[in-house]
Amino acid sequence: MKKVYIVSHSHWDREWYLPYEQHHMRLIQLVDDLLELFETDPEFKSFHLDGQTIILDDYVQVRPEKKPLLEKYIREGRFKIGPFYILQDDFLISSEANTRNMLIGFEESKKWGSPVKLGYFPDTFGNMGQTPQMMLDAGLDVAAFGRGVKPTGFNNVVINDEKYASQYSEMWWEGPDGSKILGLLFANWYSNGNEIPVDKEEAKLFWERKLADASQYASTGHLLMMNGCDHQPVQKDLSAAIRVANELYPEIEFVHSSFEEYIAALKADLPKELSTVSGELTSQETDGWYTLANTSSARIYLKQMNTEVERQLENIAEPLATMAYTTAEQYPHDTLRYAWKTLMQNHPHDSICGCSIDEVHQEMVTRFKKAKEVGKFVADEAAEALMAQIDTSAFPEGSKPFVIFNTAGSAKTDVAEVTIEWTRKPFAQGTPSKLYYELKESKLPELAVVNAQGKTVAAEIIDEGVTFGYDLPKDKFRQPYMGRYVKVRMFMEQMPAMAWESFALVEGLAVDLQTGDAIVKEQGRLLENEFLKVTIQEDGSLDVQNKETGKEYTGLMVFEDVGDIANEYIFKQPEGDKAILSTGKKARITVQSANAFVAEVLVEQELEIPVSADERLEEEMKAVIEFRDRKAQRSKETAIFKIATKITLQKGSKKLQFETSYNNQMKDHRLRVLFPTGIEAAYHEAESIYEVVQRPNKVDRAWENPTNPQHQHSFVNMHDDQHGVTVANFGLNEYEVLSDRGTIALTLLRAVGELGDWGYFPTPEAQCLGENTVKFAVAFHGDEADKLRTYHEAMNFQVPFSAYQTSKHAGQYAADHQYMKIEGDAFALTAFKRKEHSDEIVTRGFNMTGAEQPLRLSIAELTPQRCNLLEEPAEAKVTDKIKPAEIVSYSWSK
Repeated sequence: MKKVYIVSHSHWDREWYLPYEQHHMRLIQLVDDLLELFETDPEFKSFHLDGQTIILDDYVQVRPEKKPLLEKYIREGRFKIGPFYILQDDFLISSEANTRNMLIGFEESKKWGSPVKLGYFPDTFGNMGQTPQMMLDAGLDVAAFGRGVKPTGFNNVVINDEKYASQYSEMWWEGPDGSKILGLLFANWYSNGNEIPVDKEEAKLFWERKLADASQYASTGHLLMMNGCDHQPVQKDLSAAIRVANELYPEIEFVHSSFEEYIAALKADLPKELSTVSGELTSQETDGWYTLANTSSARIYLKQMNTEVERQLENIAEPLATMAYTTAEQYPHDTLRYAWKTLMQNHPHDSICGCSIDEVHQEMVTRFKKAKEVGKFVADEAAEALMAQIDTSAFPEGSKPFVIFNTAGSAKTDVAEVTIEWTRKPFAQGTPSKLYYELKESKLPELAVVNAQGKTVAAEIIDEGVTFGYDLPKDKFRQPYMGRYVKVRMFMEQMPAMAWESFALVEGLAVDLQTGDAIVKEQGRLLENEFLKVTIQEDGSLDVQNKETGKEYTGLMVFEDVGDIANEYIFKQPEGDKAILSTGKKARITVQSANAFVAEVLVEQELEIPVSADERLEEEMKAVIEFRDRKAQRSKETAIFKIATKITLQKGSKKLQFETSYNNQMKDHRLRVLFPTGIEAAYHEAESIYEVVQRPNKVDRAWENPTNPQHQHSFVNMHDDQHGVTVANFGLNEYEVLSDRGTIALTLLRAVGELGDWGYFPTPEAQCLGENTVKFAVAFHGDEADKLRTYHEAMNFQVPFSAYQTSKHAGQYAADHQYMKIEGDAFALTAFKRKEHSDEIVTRGFNMTGAEQPLRLSIAELTPQRCNLLEEPAEAKVTDKIKPAEIVSYSWSK
């Protein structure tokens, strides 16, 4: 006997085609209606609150007096909540952000009642490959999702070479580490049971279609009907509609149900012949048009801000606070949780994807700024507390000590900057203007930098002049002053992870930065160090020789501009449009900085490109013509698009760093930078969520989209058995591997004028007009071990050194110290924090390879034990190995 499980829900995008508060007010109406329905209709058993606990916060914010009633129905099991805080986009937020979403979601759920034990991803734009391992590590063995797998149903046969297709809506989903969970695909979408008729004739027509659709994909007689859709008001006459259905089909049982009830029945009757899908589920075996992967390049400014805040919280604030504070009372648990919740409010799939109306993304910018300032406050307070424990007493009297921290997960080579106050005059000593000019007219002595061993070290020392400043003491009123400042730039080579080194600015003769071979030669057209020889061509493109392998790469850093007549979700080049390249046009080359440690060269280029699409595009958007049917072309009117790129090469480095600035005044176009690798390979690698994923360079035979955009976090890599190229980035999440010369194409800008999807929603701010700066890098390697080095460098490219001035004082920690040691080249550290509500340290990371690798972590006087992603003790033992693609979490205590 068939049984139909009707689950009431409303897929609640907090913000999308309406601003947040518009959706918010409708949420209040929805929950009000549900509370009334629970009071008046005992047959209306439960409502699934879309897998996200933030809905509860949003409701109580307006209806605080309803909190006890809300809590009552949650504990009775009528409101089904959790397990996540928000419904995120998997690919565009960091590994840790995905975990914190679970961590906070579970904790919030337990405050109200208990979470639904279901990984819920109804509308995620593709699903991360590590979902099975992550769900199992949080105690979840089932995930429900709407995208990524092609359902074939009983009318088709699953072809043997189709890895991402399933005959049934139920399947096994296996992660790269071998973890396996039950996957539930909404084959008929999460609205297949929406608005069920009460009228018998209408109900008969409705159910004939819906039962046939569901039965086509179901592997058992248990059929799931999702009664709801996007922002769907609750169906108040559902109980009557279910009674009618039972009358019409006495051979079928229709029940108002929940996911828990449905999953329990389903598990008991699952057939043995279920398909298994593996890894990422990104609609790889479709025509390629509606993967929605181009949301990774919509409103790139949002992705840059998100990366900045994630790095501030994960890689700076939390590590500094962990090293500074030893007790749960000292560690800023509540402050960091507030910052994380503020950040994650920007992580829903219609928010971080940049595919909403302008008002939504304006509010996101404010949230990013708020979360960033909280992260900076935590970092600054922690650095001050930590430096108070660092012994700087060996520095000379009158010196200005400072400390440089590397809070990245591996050794880092780069320039560190710190601004040092050389002297100050408090306002109590005179009028501000008098103090200002006294300091300005005073002469700075010869200055040098010494390390903790008293040795003078190389540093660039820059007079920053006089600036107003103030202190905010914790026990008295603010203290304003005028200060004379000096900027110190230091080249730090292979500084260990989770470590600090102390220095001091002193009176004395500085080290000559020109000592040694200059990296810049031939008026900026040649950059050369121990490992790389870089020739800048007339048009600004680069030829690079890896001196270790002898391999030469030509035509790197070519800029490409094409038209885009689609929307925030999807890129579509106009028919017949030809790419406009930066090649063949003379570039201006200027040396900005040149010494034996760092070289910086500015390359200025110009592209003459159309100012927009032609007038047909606006009409086609208004008429809601599907983007594939649009006839618009690029405008005949053109203008100059200026691109300025600072190229940096450092001593001892195998990578080039780039900082590209532009003032975009053109519309309806896409800008990319191209790195032809010359490598022929079937696969490439990229950083994704807790994995370095291997993706094919050729598309499926069903693929029709002429492009194949992909998501990344910090890097993408092309390699063969002898050598390879890794392109790193900061907040540039879209790339494509082109068949021509194995080219890695990195998207720097995508400018479009509408939201897209189901109607016409103009988004002029998505044209991204104005000035912007993007950062990326390219590194070169030889064998497999050398490849892993470039992966660490790419991750560290996103994490700057932290540097602070301190005083001369005694302390328990040595002036130079490594707090945690990491031994294991294949291990990527993602978390270094204190356990929630505890003083235990939590570390987390993953194996970047598909082979077992050595791993040893050590923190002085602390012992590790395994824990899960929810920071609960786990049965697994601590060993000196990490399994293929394994995520490893430790909690550390005395």
